[in-house]
Amino acid sequence: MTLKQDLGQKIQSLRKERKLTQEALAEIVGIDPKNISKIENGNNYPSPETLSAIANALRVNVYELFVFSTIPYEKMKEEIIDSLNDDKNILYLYKCLKFGK
Repeated sequence: MTLKQDLGQKIQSLRKERKLTQEALAEIVGIDPKNISKIENGNNYPSPETLSAIANALRVNVYELFVFSTIPYEKMKEEIIDSLNDDKNILYLYKCLKFGK
């Protein structure tokens, strides 16, 4: 799947979760409903301004539109704990926590 398709599916999923039609989302964003359809079908990328407006309309941060898979917290926790068997990972994680990098 391409980035355009992943982004389109994410927007569509969030739109449906919020019980918005393509027409309603388009009206909020200020674009033609055909453009919402093209974006959701992975045929067009939205402009940065449109992307920002879509994120606002869907009540998410822009970066969240690009998070395509969700990993359960238990799985994340398990992977983080497993990664602590490597001294380099411990040092890296410590620096991230200590210095915010």
